[in-house]
Amino acid sequence: MEYPDLSALPVELQEVVTAYGSLNVFRMLMHSPNLAPGVLTLGDAVLQRNSLPDTLRELAIVRVGHAYGAAYEVHHHERIARLVGLGEDALAAAETGSAGTLSGPEAAVLTATDRLLDRHTLDGAARDELLRFLTVNQLADLVMTVGYYQLICGFLNSFEVTTEGETS
Repeated sequence: MEYPDLSALPVELQEVVTAYGSLNVFRMLMHSPNLAPGVLTLGDAVLQRNSLPDTLRELAIVRVGHAYGAAYEVHHHERIARLVGLGEDALAAAETGSAGTLSGPEAAVLTATDRLLDRHTLDGAARDELLRFLTVNQLADLVMTVGYYQLICGFLNSFEVTTEGETS
């Protein structure tokens, strides 16, 4: 899929793409000029206002990326995950979905992410397990993080977004 002609967009949307660093995902989102601003606002909230510890947030995001086969997402969020201190063992677990060597909170988040991906819900036992490590606010943010990145990964895959031409 070709990227939209950004020069044909209203100036405010051109500025939005520039403000986000002109990464390919943001450029491609401009095929939906009416929804893109809201999608980006929600994405900002998921990344910047999330009550989950950064490492657990990124673990869930990278797991969603792997589960969806979204190489673009995995590429960018593995880098972010390392920057916030997520270890290589956790990144390897996110790739396979096997929580074997992870700590309690990491294992619980990885397992919950897969449950959300597979069953689209968390039952009482799964919620109780997570609430041993997370607050209710963090649990809610985990569910919304997984859902948001399912949306983004589906978009990335459907529009075949790659890192080609990006500088980061």
